[in-house]
Amino acid sequence: SENDHRIIGKNLDLYSFQEVAPGMVFLHPKGKIIINELIEFLRNEDRKRNYLEISTPLIMNKSLWEISGHWDHYKDNMFFTSIDDTEFAVKPMNCPGAILVFKNATRSYRDLPLKLTELGFVHRNELSGVLSGLFRLRAFTQDDAHIFVTPEQLEKEIEKVIEKVDYFYKIFGFEFRVELSTRPEKFMGEKNLWDIAEKSLEGALKSKKMKYKINKGDGAFYGPKIDFHMKDSLERSWQLATIQVDFQMPQRFELKYTGKDNKEHVPVIIHTVTYGAIERFFGILVEHYKGAFPVWLSPIQARVLSFTDRSVKAAQKITDEIAKHGIRVEFDSRDGTVEYKVRDAEMQKIPYIIVIGDKEEKANTLAVRKHGQKKVEFGVKLDSFIKEVKEKIE
Repeated sequence: SENDHRIIGKNLDLYSFQEVAPGMVFLHPKGKIIINELIEFLRNEDRKRNYLEISTPLIMNKSLWEISGHWDHYKDNMFFTSIDDTEFAVKPMNCPGAILVFKNATRSYRDLPLKLTELGFVHRNELSGVLSGLFRLRAFTQDDAHIFVTPEQLEKEIEKVIEKVDYFYKIFGFEFRVELSTRPEKFMGEKNLWDIAEKSLEGALKSKKMKYKINKGDGAFYGPKIDFHMKDSLERSWQLATIQVDFQMPQRFELKYTGKDNKEHVPVIIHTVTYGAIERFFGILVEHYKGAFPVWLSPIQARVLSFTDRSVKAAQKITDEIAKHGIRVEFDSRDGTVEYKVRDAEMQKIPYIIVIGDKEEKANTLAVRKHGQKKVEFGVKLDSFIKEVKEKIE
């Protein structure tokens, strides 16, 4: 259908999929702008919440994946390579990298909670039959955060993550429902730790007054989790953000911190993603907004046209002036009628079309047409236009 993100992405020149790289995406300049805006938004929000960003290698020794349990539980989905006759794996998840950063220093209870976040590029060997555009990729960026806490801090920190997810999805206009997935039949570790983890997740949901449904036995092999299912403008449900409690990895990697009692204790890890796979989230947004992104995400926020050749200089000057304010603007200097150029800007779903004619040039004003509106606003002052756009961006 015309609402397919693969078709919209082609029409708006956001990205492409090519035979040489099945299940992987080529991001074009405009698509990259949108991905960068999503990442910048996430980084700013994370900074306010004391997350610290790290970056870890894409390829790590097989021994690491044996400790993490991925070798036993996830091997079929991984890509491998060898370096100096030793087997290495391309990371399918970011967790072990963050754990090694934690482990690289002596930690005390004063350091906790320690919140490490990574925009890690991961590879998963999905079957070619299930690949579908940005929705099922073999290579994507996962916005993983790992929060290392004491057992006492667990519930409070889960509450903070719930607040963050809630805030994020309201910005994009998604409604969501929440599910709590509990201990599966095959699980790692001790039952009493699972009980503590499930209680903390449920306690945090209750204290945030979240409606939720329990999925018995649907947790991961290493811990229970909260999943957020988003509903987009086409009424489809997507499982995006998750909050997972993990007692297993800290034990497998022998993580320690010194407690108030001067004894060694094992921290708990909260694994959480907000967007999940950023490229997949982008694909969902393309269909959710039908390509007409809000101003802050639009690759081109305004396009300036001159009504006749007489106004070209003035239109170029206005374009330069708007660009100085950090607004993504371009001047359409192609030959062709104004009608054609306006129609093209509409097709490209550009939020603001600005036309400069003799009248505008004389009065030093703009004629502004917003995307999806037939009505043109005349006599708009440049500084009030810039102010309006900047408010929408912030």
